[in-house]
Amino acid sequence: MKQLLLPLLVILAVGCDQQPAGEPVTRTRIDGQEGPATPAPDPSATVTSQVESACRSVIFENTPLTHCLAIPARHTIDTALAGSDGANYRSLQALSGGRDAGTIAFAMNGGMFDDAGDPIGYFVEDSERLHALNTADGEGNFHMNPNGVFYGTGESWEIRTTDDFLAHVTDRPEFGTQSGPMLVIDGKLHPEITQDGPSRYVRNAVGIDDRGRAHFVISNAPISFGKLARFYRDELKTPNALYLDGNVSALWNPATDRLDSGAPLGPLIVVTKRATATE
Repeated sequence: MKQLLLPLLVILAVGCDQQPAGEPVTRTRIDGQEGPATPAPDPSATVTSQVESACRSVIFENTPLTHCLAIPARHTIDTALAGSDGANYRSLQALSGGRDAGTIAFAMNGGMFDDAGDPIGYFVEDSERLHALNTADGEGNFHMNPNGVFYGTGESWEIRTTDDFLAHVTDRPEFGTQSGPMLVIDGKLHPEITQDGPSRYVRNAVGIDDRGRAHFVISNAPISFGKLARFYRDELKTPNALYLDGNVSALWNPATDRLDSGAPLGPLIVVTKRATATE
């Protein structure tokens, strides 16, 4: 007797924080297979309400993330610490008050700082060094060696471990910020980072791929160091990635009207649209 097979509808529900309005959600595979689970558009080509957004929402191993892509031919990168009055910004809201939102691709906190909001590591803004390279030992994430430096001049952006930076970089860059720990070093995870440790915070980081593009990621839910590092190594394929901070992490994305608030910040990284972008 012929058996009648009834279609089986399986509903998969993923619990996560609400995504920033207007951002398309893509899912990276968590089943070990190659290729994206759903089409993953180039974030630089994502259009939201007629405004190009450099950011997209993704889900990696059930954790929602926002991935923002800076492309040298389309964007410039700068660091920012204080306004024209000399006072540290301490928030993305304060930064946004003095900037033309139409020129900003996105901005994010970028580097660790003291109680006054001043950087505790190497920091260069507009080619002026405001803090020297920090090679001291200590406690906390910053001193989870190797830590590293994200820096650049013009269309050339790099991430190096602090020791590598000290040994090989002699010319002062246009921008630079030191943080730690490194998440990915020459294609390998930081040796002290576990697979999925118990420390979970909203965190952000930056990585540079083989094409020289800068991948900024902020989690939209608490995430471990290990999971964030694997996202950079396995999904974004960045040989080097640097942790920027956690718990205070924040993003300004004018294209989707996202302007995070929260605890006071220190150094900021601002990605600006080039007036004339070339492919």
